[in-house]
Amino acid sequence: MRLNGSEMVIHALKNEGVKVVFGYPGGAALNIYDELYKQDFFEHILTRHEQAAIHAADGYARASGEVGVAIVTSGPGITNAITGIATAYMDSIPLVIISGQVPTSLIGTDAFQEIDAVGISRPCTKHNYLVKSIEELPRILKEAFYIARSGRPGPVHIDLPKDISATIGKFDYPKEITLQTYKPTYKGNIRQIKKIAQVIKESKKPILYLGGGCIVSNAAKCIREFCELTHIPVVETLMALGVLPANHPDLLGMVGMHGSYCSNMAMSEADLIIALGARFDDRVTGKLSEFAKNAQIIHIDIDPSSISKIVNANYPIVGDVGNVLEELIPLLKGYEGKNIANWRETLKCYEKLHPLSYEDSQEVLKPQWVIQKMGEMLGDSAFITTDVGQHQMWAAQFYPFCFPRQFVSSGGLGTMGFGLPAAMGVKKAFKDKISINITGDGSILMNIQEMITCFVDNIPVVNVILNNSYLGMVRQWQSFFYDKRFAHTDLSTQPDFVKLAESFGGVGYVCDTKEEFIEALQLAIDSNKPALLDVRIDKLENVLPMVPTGGALFNMLLEYKE
Repeated sequence: MRLNGSEMVIHALKNEGVKVVFGYPGGAALNIYDELYKQDFFEHILTRHEQAAIHAADGYARASGEVGVAIVTSGPGITNAITGIATAYMDSIPLVIISGQVPTSLIGTDAFQEIDAVGISRPCTKHNYLVKSIEELPRILKEAFYIARSGRPGPVHIDLPKDISATIGKFDYPKEITLQTYKPTYKGNIRQIKKIAQVIKESKKPILYLGGGCIVSNAAKCIREFCELTHIPVVETLMALGVLPANHPDLLGMVGMHGSYCSNMAMSEADLIIALGARFDDRVTGKLSEFAKNAQIIHIDIDPSSISKIVNANYPIVGDVGNVLEELIPLLKGYEGKNIANWRETLKCYEKLHPLSYEDSQEVLKPQWVIQKMGEMLGDSAFITTDVGQHQMWAAQFYPFCFPRQFVSSGGLGTMGFGLPAAMGVKKAFKDKISINITGDGSILMNIQEMITCFVDNIPVVNVILNNSYLGMVRQWQSFFYDKRFAHTDLSTQPDFVKLAESFGGVGYVCDTKEEFIEALQLAIDSNKPALLDVRIDKLENVLPMVPTGGALFNMLLEYKE
């Protein structure tokens, strides 16, 4: 079959089972968009900004587990997309991003809307390509999807010059790909697995430390089986929320800078940490020299470069988390955990000593109450996306996540403006589920233009704005560590969010009381329209506990006094 380069892109996406593409056209991508116009294999969603296109593809990928796809143009098209690509890269999200490029004869001449897209994207992609001939395009397209979804997933960028997108060539799309220099290890070393089984049996204070790799590898079923067998206490990172249901008896909660007191103390006092798909991020470890000083480390990850990168692993295993657990679980049959009974009792005391809590109020809405009420009303019927800041942490602390991929948030890069477009992608992946974006009055304005995308393409995303008239998390740090010098964090001059929502074709509500919030959330969901809820919360509420930057994990701020 002989096709031009743009037709090859369309047929490759069809062959890969792509159902939706997000993007924004431009001169260098015109040939691709002309073929998009002619096809009916998949849907294209026109976002109003390239960053949002990548975030939407990212949200789609996180919720569905499939590869997200976005198409942008050259120059500012790809530079606008970089924040989204870096967001996906930090959290190991499988994306294929195709950018238009100026014709090959103009590359290097500073032509109109030319930029070194491959050079710019190299630090924040798993792999990238500049297509130099029509002959290599089918192979590159196949490789891109293979690399994006295999091993430790990540974004792959293809830069396609305009002349090649119009050149006709032979389209022989490979059925399978093998790369000599890229062969992910899926099966763990069985001798090492037998060794860690014995170490687990001998441990008196073990902790199961779950990271985002547990979700990426679809290992939740195996992890739940492991927990039912061993009853080893469990902590989750921000990216692992939902691996175990929030009410699971062995789950202590989130660990790290804003993790629960019990989780952080458990990590600090454990004699064995079983790390599954986690990378020992600085937000989890706190001061490295004080982290888990008495613990041996079992580190299981598909990416060998992550093992012992930050914390030295006594028992490293390279492999897929699910595959390794399938080998490990039979070796633990008969393990009753009798030697950890005292450890579990100690942790129960920690839970009672400083549980996650807040002081409710009848005068002003508390953000924690808002999140808890959403959990009561929505439970497992909704996917939750967030932006970044205090609202993200309150959502992580107080929403009862029930299943993997229910929580969609920018963890590693911490990208404000992520929530709304990501919620669009989630809704396109699961049309029968409610898609809620929990956001702040700072974050929501960073990609607010996507409200019109929601209206045009009938994507009824509900945005719950926890409005405290501040850049809340930065303001919190200024309160704690900068003697209340609120340098440029005051957002008290705000748009009318109700009118803003209505101008985009959606609905808006102001919520000052509990009753108003409950009614508004239900009305927004029932409206089946894009919605903004302006929820006026306590302006100076803080996220606690908190481990100060550079502090030891066990040295938490549990309260803040004026």
